[in-house]
Amino acid sequence: MWVPQLSEFNQPVYLAIADALARDISNGVLNKGDRLPTLRELATALDVTPGTISRAYSEAQRRGLVQGEVGRGTFVLTQNPPGPAASNSPAALNLGQPELLDLSIIKPGSETLEHWLRDALVSLARSTDFAGALDYAPDGGHPAHREAGAQWLRHSLPEAQWQQVIITAGAQHGLMVAMSALTNAGDLVLCEALCYPGIISLAHGLERRLRGVPMDDEGIIPEALRELCRREKPAMLVCVATCQNPTAAIMSQQRRAQIAALAEEFDFIILDDDIYGFLATDPSIKPLSAFAPDRSVYLTSLSKSVMPALRIGYLHSPPKLLSRLSSMVRSSVWMPSPLTAQLASNVITEGMDQKLIRIHRNEAAGRQAIAREIFARFELKTQPYAYHVWLTLPEPWTSDEFTMLARANGVLVLSGTQFQAERSEMTRCVRLVLMSPTSRNELRFALTKLASLIETDPRRYY
Repeated sequence: MWVPQLSEFNQPVYLAIADALARDISNGVLNKGDRLPTLRELATALDVTPGTISRAYSEAQRRGLVQGEVGRGTFVLTQNPPGPAASNSPAALNLGQPELLDLSIIKPGSETLEHWLRDALVSLARSTDFAGALDYAPDGGHPAHREAGAQWLRHSLPEAQWQQVIITAGAQHGLMVAMSALTNAGDLVLCEALCYPGIISLAHGLERRLRGVPMDDEGIIPEALRELCRREKPAMLVCVATCQNPTAAIMSQQRRAQIAALAEEFDFIILDDDIYGFLATDPSIKPLSAFAPDRSVYLTSLSKSVMPALRIGYLHSPPKLLSRLSSMVRSSVWMPSPLTAQLASNVITEGMDQKLIRIHRNEAAGRQAIAREIFARFELKTQPYAYHVWLTLPEPWTSDEFTMLARANGVLVLSGTQFQAERSEMTRCVRLVLMSPTSRNELRFALTKLASLIETDPRRYY
C-alpha cells in the first residue's frame, strides 16, 4: 500500500499529501492506473482523519494527478505530471500570498463531515420521503420536519412539541425572524456587552437600538440588567447562555432563573440563542428559555453541532407568538428549503446528529488541551468542549493591532473590537477558533505562531 513520506510540517497536511503524491508519480513510485489506498486505510497509516485524505485526493484530482471512480476507488492518471521542464514557456513564479490559517470562523471540525454528508445524501435520495421534499412546504415547515426538530430540541427542552417548532434557514435567519417579528423599529434590544457580531449588524440593519449589558464570568450580570430596565424599557434580550460567543461563559442555573425573573418583572421577550448548548459541561442545566417559557423563544440550529452545510434552524415558541414568527419566515424567504430540511431530519432521526456531536466534542477537548498548553502563560477564558478561546493579550498590545499583525504572519483571528455591542473602549482581547484548522498539527502550528508573536514587543513591528 502506498504511504507518502511527508516533509516537515510547514503547510496544511492535505497539501503535503498531495505534494508527496505528485512527487511519487514523477519519480515512478506510482504508475498510471495504480489504485491508491482508501480514505480510511491511508488515514489510519498517517494517523489523520479520513477527511484530511479526502481533501488531499480532491487537491490531487484538481491538479490532474488522479481520478476517483464511484464504487472502485482513486487511480493514478499519469506517470509524468506536467512540470516546468515539459513546458515551452518559462516557469511562472508564484508570488501570491501563502495560504492563511483561518482561526476566525466558528464551525465543527471538517475532517469527518464529507464522509458523513455523503452517506446522508445517499440515504436522502433513497428515502420514500424524497419526492415530498421537492415541493412547497406549509407555513412553519412540514410537520415531519418540525417533529424531527422537536426531537433535536428535546435533548435540551424535554417538553418540546412539534406544533411549537418553526423551521428557519439557519440560526442567523432565526435571529432575524425573531427580532423582526417581535420588536419594532426604534425598540431597545439588549444583548451581552460582548456578543456575536451577527447580532450587532442585524439590530442596526433593522433599526433597533442595541445596548450591551455588562458581564462577568457567567455572562450577563442580573443587577446590571435590572438597572438598564429601570432606566429604559427593553423589548427583547438576546442571550447566549452556554459557551457564549466570544467569552465562552456558561450561566449557572441560578443566574438563568434570575434573568428569567427580570423578563417577567419588566415585560420583555427573551431570545434564547442556544446554538452551543450541546457543548455544555453540565447537560442537566436547563436552557434559559425553560425558566420563562411563556415569554421566551428558543433558537438553535445544526450548523455548529452537525455540519455547516445544513442551513436549518429551529425556533421553539410559545403558542401566542407562533403566527408572527411563521409570517416573518414567509415574508423573508417564503420557506426554508424542504430538501435541506429533509436531509436534516434524516440526520436527526437516524441518530447521526448524536454521533457527530460526540466526535466534535472529543475533538474540541483535544484541541482545548493544545490551546491551554501553548497559552499557559496568558489569560485565557474557555470551556472544556468549546470551539474557541477568548484570549487577553498582555500590555502593550491592543486587539486590533494584534489581529492585523497576525494576518500579516499568516493567521486569521478576530479582534475583540468586533464583539463590542457598543464600541466605547479599547480592548486587548481576541477570539481564536480551534476547530477551523484541518488537523491538530495545523492548529498547534498556528497557535505557536501566535504565542511567539504575543511574546514580542509590538513596537518592533513599526
